[in-house]
Amino acid sequence: RPPRITTDAEITLEKGAVGFDITGSHLIVMAEVPGADPAQFEVLAQKTKSGCPVSKVLRTPITMTARLA
Repeated sequence: RPPRITTDAEITLEKGAVGFDITGSHLIVMAEVPGADPAQFEVLAQKTKSGCPVSKVLRTPITMTARLA
C-alpha cells in the first residue's frame, strides 16, 4: 500500500476593524507510511511546516499536530 498523508486546517478568525482577520491556523496531519519512524516523521513534519510558502504569506501563528496512523 502506498504512503498516504492527509492534512486538515483549523483556522481562527477574529472580527477586525474591517471584516474578519485570520489570526491563527492549526494543521492536523495524519500519515500512513509503512515502516516510518515516529521521531523522524515529527522532524520532517516540522521542517515542512517551517518552509511552507502559505505559512510565510499568512504571517500568523501556525501550530500543527502530526501523527502516524
